[in-house]
Amino acid sequence: MMQTDRQSTFLRSSTKGDTVARHLPAVPWLVTLPLMALCLLLAGLSAVRAQDEPEWRHAASLTGEPRYPEGFKHFDYVNPEAPKGGIVRLGDSTGFDTLNPILPKGNPAPGLGLMYDSLLEPALDEININSEYGLIAEAMRYPADYSWVEYRLNPQARWHDGMPISVDDVIWSFEKIKEVNPSQAFYYRHVEKAEAAGERVIRFSFDSAGNRELPKIVGQLIILPRHWWEGTAPDGKARNIANGTLERPLGSGPYRIGAFEPGRYIEYERVDDYWAKDHPTKVGTHNFDKVRYDSYRDQTVLLEAFKADQYDFRSENSAKNWATGYDFSAAKDGRVVLETFPDKARGIMQAFVLNLRREKFSDIRVRQALNLVFDFETANKTVFFDQYKRIPSYFAGTELASSGLPEGQELEILESVRDLVPERVFTTPYENPVNGDPGRLRDNMRKAVELLDEAGYELRGRQMVNRQTGEPLAIEFVDNDPNSERYVLPYARNLERIGIRMTLRTVDTPQYINRIRERDFDMTTLGWAQSLSPGNEQRDYWGSEAADRPQSRNYSGIKDPGVDALIEKVIFAKDREELVAATRALDRVLMAHQYVVPQWYIDVDRTARWNRFGHPENIPEYTHGFPTIWWWDAQKAAAVRRRQ
Repeated sequence: MMQTDRQSTFLRSSTKGDTVARHLPAVPWLVTLPLMALCLLLAGLSAVRAQDEPEWRHAASLTGEPRYPEGFKHFDYVNPEAPKGGIVRLGDSTGFDTLNPILPKGNPAPGLGLMYDSLLEPALDEININSEYGLIAEAMRYPADYSWVEYRLNPQARWHDGMPISVDDVIWSFEKIKEVNPSQAFYYRHVEKAEAAGERVIRFSFDSAGNRELPKIVGQLIILPRHWWEGTAPDGKARNIANGTLERPLGSGPYRIGAFEPGRYIEYERVDDYWAKDHPTKVGTHNFDKVRYDSYRDQTVLLEAFKADQYDFRSENSAKNWATGYDFSAAKDGRVVLETFPDKARGIMQAFVLNLRREKFSDIRVRQALNLVFDFETANKTVFFDQYKRIPSYFAGTELASSGLPEGQELEILESVRDLVPERVFTTPYENPVNGDPGRLRDNMRKAVELLDEAGYELRGRQMVNRQTGEPLAIEFVDNDPNSERYVLPYARNLERIGIRMTLRTVDTPQYINRIRERDFDMTTLGWAQSLSPGNEQRDYWGSEAADRPQSRNYSGIKDPGVDALIEKVIFAKDREELVAATRALDRVLMAHQYVVPQWYIDVDRTARWNRFGHPENIPEYTHGFPTIWWWDAQKAAAVRRRQ
């Protein structure tokens, strides 16, 4: 029994004279107290215990206090009078073969999150302090040491079939997600158990105290309907959450699945009687009657489909496309709007990712040599239209990025793990090599050859080979985007000049996904988006325990005790100042090991849209919020139609 239950049982029993005596033998001196004194003492004990109980709260932030008070009407950045209606069409290049939202294998349909609510809902204008507000959970509470969290369910929360969302649904969802998805099992491994703590209350207990992020992590859990998943499908067979399915699942969110064809398209229809449509976190959001995703074969076809008005909105991640791909009539006459939005919500590490499980990449000098030969400056000028900056950090573009030499609290943190990290983090700031002209490139190639020689390689003819085994140093670069040859082939030519043969293998998206999951690659381009409040996900990105799990995001296979120790410093930071310092220390050590060859980033979101939509005047500074807080504008849509 939980401590709160023990206390309430004692106090309830103590209100009846015939039960007081049964509690008195434990403290026999009480029998001599006058009745009034006894009552005052019990009242005092009750008050002390009440003070020990954490208060229920409507929201929580990782650092600081939530912006919106209890009882707020809506988020500031939405238009509460936004019209409902219309359709938004989105493009996708992955396809799909299942409608199960939690399976680690297969390709879940895009947009499945539209069908489900979670216990908490984030505020898009508080990403810097990571605030979340009660949704399925009307309130939450946790003790000062963060050793557990309780959520009290909103009695209005309903599934689309009208059944209430129950404590049992939450517990079952948590257990099943851990059971069928190894990555999620790892992510939630510090949650010891989930159990009912009342008619509408769930308690999650943690295996240690001090992890400030855990109460909010479990609040982001996708909640699934147990009665549906354990029910019988129309064909008479029992459903199984561990299997893929193309039966439309039951949800609780603002949309349900309408028409779809696996691998081609899927439509979501707005739920008119959605239980949370007037909830403060949902007012002014999800304004489209229909959200449709169409799948296309590759990125080239995807762009051409947009220009042909087959879908409405795209985030452009190609510098070439942004510079030259929108020179068509609709973009010139205003039917298509090109707009950039500041990207302040995340840091980024995008890189040539080396599979450290391959022996040839285990020596840092080999990795340094590969970095020296990458000519970012020329690629930026000739391929990327000078749109990018070289990535100097795993948290590029944020205050979390390390720079210069460590000082202050960051230095103190690094000193505490000094025997586990490279000495150069204290003496030498990380700097990417600079190329851009033939002279610099020749100098860097010369340095690369020297490093390879130190690492046990030598040139034999025109091949760089292992001095002991005679095995050539060769690299297969695998990707699913044919456009990658624009930057991979020039890099390969530079590597060839120092005797390293790099081949580019382009495969289809499902094969690419499987090869990355199974760690069947030498090198590829991958990225890690970083929030402004990093925490437990860092274990999955760089932690030793994640290195050998196929479903983890430790793609490189990093195993380093110093990195592990600093991840824990990040997770258990007590305030924002310590979090920033610990993250910079982690970043500095990751960069010092040169696990990857950093690529490039841009600090704006490049977007293109057909001019059919309205948006709030005060779009949050951390995101453009499309399509969540946008709406169909009938007048704009009519103007586009007239000009076509």
